[in-house]
Amino acid sequence: MNTYVTRCPVGCAAPLESTSLLLPEGALRRCTHCGQLISAVDEARYHETMKTFNAPGFNQPSASEMQRRWSVAQRRLSTAKRLIPGASPMRWLDIGCSRGQFVEFAARSGFAAEGVEPAPGIAAAARAQGLKVHTGFLEDQRFPDASFDAASLFEVVEHLRDPLPLLAEVKRILKPGGVLLISTGNTASWTVAAMGARWDYFHIEKDGGHISFFNPVSVNELAKASGFSVARIETARVKFHEKHDTPRATYAAGKAVAELLNWPARICGRGHDLLAFLQRH
Repeated sequence: MNTYVTRCPVGCAAPLESTSLLLPEGALRRCTHCGQLISAVDEARYHETMKTFNAPGFNQPSASEMQRRWSVAQRRLSTAKRLIPGASPMRWLDIGCSRGQFVEFAARSGFAAEGVEPAPGIAAAARAQGLKVHTGFLEDQRFPDASFDAASLFEVVEHLRDPLPLLAEVKRILKPGGVLLISTGNTASWTVAAMGARWDYFHIEKDGGHISFFNPVSVNELAKASGFSVARIETARVKFHEKHDTPRATYAAGKAVAELLNWPARICGRGHDLLAFLQRH
């Protein structure tokens, strides 16, 4: 099998070891230095699942989900504003922006916001909503040095075999002191401790393109390797079951317990949603 990822994506030279987290394509492997977990999926399957991001109906949330996303975005934008030096208006680039919802949220919060999206159909849909969204990869855009005050990679890095070239380009286009937000899953979470391989986030047929799974240690290694410092790491949310494959009563009981643990998980850094604020040197 042509395994797509053969070394630690954050640049560690340490060997990989097999884990007991068994998925349909094989056991997840772990970097023995930073703990990064890595899929055993083959290249053809990886590219096949990535096609979902250009499907016509992709990423069309309900009104209630959009309101939730706006609340989340407000918190993220507020924290970023406190970290970014300089005066408004500040420029924000959302990389892998999909239909541009966060671009819209950042603009609503006073940023000069634009996005980059490699899926052509979805990028066109974003522009049809009046948003400034470029089609292609970040490297294709050839932005001038120090163009932006802030950038974001929301649910992007887990899709990348080698994220370091992308982060090098992000660093180049950020101003000194500029901030990069990265959101991804946290394998050092209570969710993973409880669910193991049952967590949908690990399954490429359920979350297309997911091949690389981070934790706070590996995020710090990624930042160090790409010339950023870690200003802040937050985690949130716990769960013990996936709704689609759990009896209703069991799921409800597990959800109630998980909600009680959400705040302790945030304090202890054990939530399964990880958000890192990196700052350009």
